Amino acid sequence: MLTEPIIQHNGRYPVKNSFLFKGEKDNPLLAPRGVCLQDSILAVADTAQNRIFIWQNITGDEYQPADVILGQTDGTHSERNNGGLVNAASLLYPSGIWTDGKMLIVADAWNHRVLIWKNMPGQHGQPADVVIGQPDFESNQPNVKGISKPPCANSLYWPYGVCSDGAHLWIADTGNRRVLFFETIPAGNYAAADKVIGQVNFEERDYDNVNAIWPYTVKISKDGQMSIADTQYYRVLLWNHWQQAFTQPASIIVGQPDAESNGQNQYNLSPRANTLNWCYDSCFVNNKLVVADSGNSRILIWNDMPSANNVAADFLIGQPHFSVNGESSLSMKTNLENEMYWPFGLSADGDRLAVADTGNHRIIIYKL
Repeated sequence: MLTEPIIQHNGRYPVKNSFLFKGEKDNPLLAPRGVCLQDSILAVADTAQNRIFIWQNITGDEYQPADVILGQTDGTHSERNNGGLVNAASLLYPSGIWTDGKMLIVADAWNHRVLIWKNMPGQHGQPADVVIGQPDFESNQPNVKGISKPPCANSLYWPYGVCSDGAHLWIADTGNRRVLFFETIPAGNYAAADKVIGQVNFEERDYDNVNAIWPYTVKISKDGQMSIADTQYYRVLLWNHWQQAFTQPASIIVGQPDAESNGQNQYNLSPRANTLNWCYDSCFVNNKLVVADSGNSRILIWNDMPSANNVAADFLIGQPHFSVNGESSLSMKTNLENEMYWPFGLSADGDRLAVADTGNHRIIIYKL
């Protein structure tokens, strides 16, 4: 339930209120990595159990029965691809998730595909309407023909992140070290991307430090700003507008002083307000930049968009101050309402921020 306002010190963000959400009472979440908050709708990628939960009207209670469960025949199962072969209704390690309340898009990462439901699913186990990255719903090889084959405009390899503004679609094609851009959300299977970010063409997957080495998620602000969480280089890449990313390197680097640097916490023994460690997501909350600094078990917040590399965050959530990175597992402690354990996914809706507190198997929703 909503708690009393949290008094913050030493850089901790002055959260107005928050509530902890653990899913269904007798069917709990297990390491959820993806979350999407849209009005009263909450969609969660229950990654470790190969399923998606959808709540049409989130109430603020700690537990609530889901309206729809995807990827399994019912809520009691959690097998990979529903215990059988890959198909239009199965999932294998789903991660990124996006919805506008009208359609649903899921990064089915270990099936090397992205699934689209053209209308919000209304039944448990409902099959997807469209598959991206594979020629059909029964295929799931990386880059279609196997891990040793080069990518193309139609293929995917470990796609962990999806993002849309309702018109365009971006896919973080993580294993191919690139982001794919679709001018329109595909309506048919095996659609080819229109443009690529991070590679010189669709057939390349080599890397250089100017581009994202391990692009895990991509986000677009309401003003068109773009962020890519570059996990393995412990940084977030920012562009002033997403169209610049096709022809220009990132305008700003968060977490590192320059494109050549790649140290965890910049080789410090403890984190700082300007360092990152295995950052898996970022998002924009109004004019604020928010980053899931997963390896430091915290959320970092910049009150204004950084205007230079290596700018320190203004606030944090999940730790008592910037130089602490203890992992607070619910299995070891109790009363951890304001602490985190490897947060992965972020989603913003107005001034609300939803966090997939993955290591604690829960979702936290804040009002900033």
